[in-house]
Amino acid sequence: MITTLSGDTSRLRATVDFVKEQDTATLLRLLLPGLDGPELRALAERCGFSHAALLVFPPDEAALDATLADCGLVADAPPRPSVIVRERLAVRHKRSAAELDVGILRPAVVCRDGARRWVEVFTLTVPPASDLDTVAAYERERQHEAHVAFEVETPDPLVLRGLCAAFGRYGAVPDGGGYNPHENGTVFYFTAPAEAKAGYRRVELYVPGDHRDVLAAHLDEHRARQPAETLLRLLTGAWTTQALAAFVRLDVADAMDGNAMDGKRAVGVAELARDVGASAPNLATLLRYLAMLGVVSEDRDGFRLTDTGTLLRADAEGSMRALALMYGGPFYESFAGLDHTVRTGQVAFEQRFGENHFDHFARDPELAELFDRSMAAGSRMFDPLPAHPVLTAAAAEGATVVDIAGGNGELLGRILSAHPRLHGVLLERPHTVETARRLLGAAGHTERCAFRAGDFADVPAGGDVYVLSRVLHDWDDDRCREILRHCARAMTDTADLLVVERVLPADGSASLATAWDLHMMCNVGGRERRADHYARLFADAGLTLVDRTPLPLDGSVLHVRRTGPADTGSKV
Repeated sequence: MITTLSGDTSRLRATVDFVKEQDTATLLRLLLPGLDGPELRALAERCGFSHAALLVFPPDEAALDATLADCGLVADAPPRPSVIVRERLAVRHKRSAAELDVGILRPAVVCRDGARRWVEVFTLTVPPASDLDTVAAYERERQHEAHVAFEVETPDPLVLRGLCAAFGRYGAVPDGGGYNPHENGTVFYFTAPAEAKAGYRRVELYVPGDHRDVLAAHLDEHRARQPAETLLRLLTGAWTTQALAAFVRLDVADAMDGNAMDGKRAVGVAELARDVGASAPNLATLLRYLAMLGVVSEDRDGFRLTDTGTLLRADAEGSMRALALMYGGPFYESFAGLDHTVRTGQVAFEQRFGENHFDHFARDPELAELFDRSMAAGSRMFDPLPAHPVLTAAAAEGATVVDIAGGNGELLGRILSAHPRLHGVLLERPHTVETARRLLGAAGHTERCAFRAGDFADVPAGGDVYVLSRVLHDWDDDRCREILRHCARAMTDTADLLVVERVLPADGSASLATAWDLHMMCNVGGRERRADHYARLFADAGLTLVDRTPLPLDGSVLHVRRTGPADTGSKV
């Protein structure tokens, strides 16, 4: 890129000329020396040259309009907020993102090959005598945000991974990226190899839609090259937990939904602050941080909930509000003692609160209810479970399903709703049984469901299918063997046991189970386990692991049967 021209107008005019002169295949060859032949054609078929970008610093809106007009550009829409560039500038210049109001304009350009492409103009308003003058001078000299972009024609995860791999093979290095909820688009940035001849060092792959799953691996590779930045992001993870918890404690999500009717209209900060009883400037700071996380989105009219943020509403289907309160409350406090747990083997929760978490929650009805709701908040894991072959076969026989330590009945209710011929039994602590009785009664399942108050020693005999959902990870191996032996004694030789847990991967790959292993150790004194570990525990209790089926949220259902004949006992 030409860097000796001075002033935003000259830089913008040079960018317009560049866009007009290029085509996809030629630009790819310039950016990735050595790319040719079939691979060049394959890349050109899957991504097209979309735009070139630069960052300008007008003193006001009128000056920006004049600069665009001087370059023959017309903006057909007001600027949209730029989440990614704003964050990059904040990190680079050690400033708060809230004071960097970066917008994006994309005026169209008709190119010499007849194609219609764009010039992407990032705008940061710098009034005269502003303390942002030093930012503008630095960025004009270094051109960090200048780049060329290719839009992916088919936003398929396999295609995206293939394109990223191809760029890497020809010397391009991952250089960050992000998801912009304002336009529902995902950006993958690369640094072009030193021998690139296009004049631009940064390259963007732009993909319509939310592809943060693929982006995660791209960002991991980038952060591996930026250890200080990686560590800083990790160290501020506690801020995210508390920001989400504060958002929930202040009932902001519910206030946004109530004011916006359908939860989609933007709501102004002053209106929200008045409704939730908060300081408007401080609430704005919190919301901008949450916008960076994709929990809310921001435009000129205010803030609105994203699909992610909607899950923090109290009445949302699959609400995770209770989880935010638990993880930002008692469990957050106990994690401060993680080093104590690692050093001594003692449970940090018990050190902090003076008793184990089951007893602590049981003594406080509000906390007990919150804990039960937080357990139900992970219910997406259960979505496929009612279709498990064991339950489908049992339904044909009008069988009985026994949910052991079944909480407030969320899972058993799903199973009974999916299979009207099934009957259920829920075993739980007395206060939780009453909650489950109300909830399952409201769902119309009372006539098909019995309720038993008791402990694991009270597992009723003669059920056809037994369910242990997220129970074994609460306990050490000895207690797990004891629980499983109670189950085995209650089961007939034809009964099935379905164990729902997160299973640690045998190959050490990334998994939510690894995070929950740390959580269970610190807060409960339990643990997550590998499949072969569970198989040994089953065998010790006279049970056999038959198969394992994956569930959402890195869950698994382990199908278990008795190893040999059993005393049938009395029928439920």
